[in-house]
Amino acid sequence: MARNHQKSVAFRITAATHVYRARMGTMLAEIGLHAGQEGVLKALAEQDGQSMSEIAEALGVQPPTVTKMVGRLSSKGYVERRESNQDGRRENVFLTESSTDALTKIHRMLKRMDRKALAGINTKDQKKLGRMLRRMSRNLGTDKPGAAI
Repeated sequence: MARNHQKSVAFRITAATHVYRARMGTMLAEIGLHAGQEGVLKALAEQDGQSMSEIAEALGVQPPTVTKMVGRLSSKGYVERRESNQDGRRENVFLTESSTDALTKIHRMLKRMDRKALAGINTKDQKKLGRMLRRMSRNLGTDKPGAAI
């Protein structure tokens, strides 16, 4: 007997992720950002001055994707590129003063999305869900959220 694919874990995770990203994209648009750009800003907030490759690795995306996002963020004044002190062929990306307000708004948006997504799920189960998702990532070869498999 064939199993209904809509009951599979893969389908449910994909569906939840799709809805989450779509709603997050709508919220980010309110502050002039596109989905994914918040990841670049948050990665730089954790460690400013990263190279494109370092940001790409942290986000689990390809360097050309980061290059495009950084270009857009730079044109909006959220980040700036500077030549590396160690390697003149490499650029590092730094947050600007303008990014402070955007990061505060992004943090609030993420908290709001988490509250909405986890509504009706008790704290114990929320923590268990987090552990299970991390375990699934490790089982599939990585424990970095968003990292490519």
